[in-house]
Amino acid sequence: MSQRSETPGVVFTSVRKLGELVRDRSVSPVELAETFLQRLETLGPRYNAVVTVTRGRAMEQARRAEDEIAAGLYRGPLHGIPYGAKDLLATSGGIPTTWGAAPFRGQTFDYDATVIRRLEDAGAVLAAKLSMVELAGGMGYEPAESAFNGPGINPWNTETWAGGSSSGSASAVSAGLVPFAIGSETWGSILGPANNCGVAGLRPTYGRVSRYGAMALSWTLDKLGPLCLNADDCGLVLEAIAGKDADDLSTTDREYRYGPGPEGRRFRLGLIPDSAYGDDDVQANFRRALSDLDQVADVEEVVLPDLPYGAVAMTILDAEIGSSFDELAESGGLDGLTASKGRYQPYARTAVLAVDYLRALRVRREMGRQIDAVLARYDAFVAPTSRSVAPPIHPLAESKERKDGPPDYMGAIGNACGLPAISVPSGFSRDGLPTGIEFLGRAYDENTMIATARAYQGLTDWHNRHPEDIGV
Repeated sequence: MSQRSETPGVVFTSVRKLGELVRDRSVSPVELAETFLQRLETLGPRYNAVVTVTRGRAMEQARRAEDEIAAGLYRGPLHGIPYGAKDLLATSGGIPTTWGAAPFRGQTFDYDATVIRRLEDAGAVLAAKLSMVELAGGMGYEPAESAFNGPGINPWNTETWAGGSSSGSASAVSAGLVPFAIGSETWGSILGPANNCGVAGLRPTYGRVSRYGAMALSWTLDKLGPLCLNADDCGLVLEAIAGKDADDLSTTDREYRYGPGPEGRRFRLGLIPDSAYGDDDVQANFRRALSDLDQVADVEEVVLPDLPYGAVAMTILDAEIGSSFDELAESGGLDGLTASKGRYQPYARTAVLAVDYLRALRVRREMGRQIDAVLARYDAFVAPTSRSVAPPIHPLAESKERKDGPPDYMGAIGNACGLPAISVPSGFSRDGLPTGIEFLGRAYDENTMIATARAYQGLTDWHNRHPEDIGV
């Protein structure tokens, strides 16, 4: 699909700019809501991106925002801005929360997830619940059959996969259906879709954002974070949703305030040699990105401590997923899942021995200590976000995640140790599909990591390019 630069008007306008337009009353929150609701309703089905359009709630919130701003009460940069939430976040008012799975299509809650409440407090307007791989990928990933409303479709090429499990969140932002969205990541479920769909995705530090009201996949790995048009917007959204929550004991009491930091500083980036592995186009775009970064950063190779990163992360992941869905498996609820493999996958995960799980938790503690000592010398580690561009949806054999090559150090380290990371676009393949570059930072140091990504985006315009033929 061809590319075009940022479009005049509100579609593909950054959250920061939209916030300024709303604040000075150049744009009405009601007009914004109507624009994006119409796009969600008409274009959302094209990408299997939307489960429920929350029109009634959105218009009520938009009218409230308009009245407040007219009265001089401005809540901040998200006030009056529409957004979409991955459909594993509880929403009240009879709005379904399906977890992307057919057995839960009618599931409702009488409360809002903490993230939903905090965004409402910031004045944001909930416009849609967005599609996801069923049970957040806990039953595996087979793109053509792993969501009850169809595979996540990539706006850059409708024959390719948007990624998982936050497929709808990434494709909705990429197609201009919402200015920003909330996704979740256990291992790659924010960064992967961001890479495939050519948007920015931020995975916060574990414990930075409350998961109360979110479906649990893996208690010590799950994280919630934003998908946006650029890194700066990710920082604005993160500030609104971060913070201690008495309903989630894993949350930190460290306050987060977004600050892009001083302009013009040089960054120091660490490169894990094996992490730069990827397809030819991925490697070429990453080399060019490093060349661009020469203007603002010094990059040097990193030698990691010799630890079983992948084995530790996978042991914890398998054990916790097996436990999360034990009751569903015992009740026979797995029989209603869309993906055939999902009907028996949890049984294999329950085979993880308790002694192996406990050993992995102990090793993870030491891993985090040693990795932090290495990261302390850098502003971030840098790598391609993914080893490949978005894979084809059909046939399934071509859609499976690559298993060859060196280990996924960035994914294993980042998620096992609960470290923040951000992906932003780094170019396009010869077939016109986006590639991404990832910056991984120290725990609770999202601002430095975002500043690095912002500096890169200040040198490039990949984030200002959007798919053609999307109804604008």
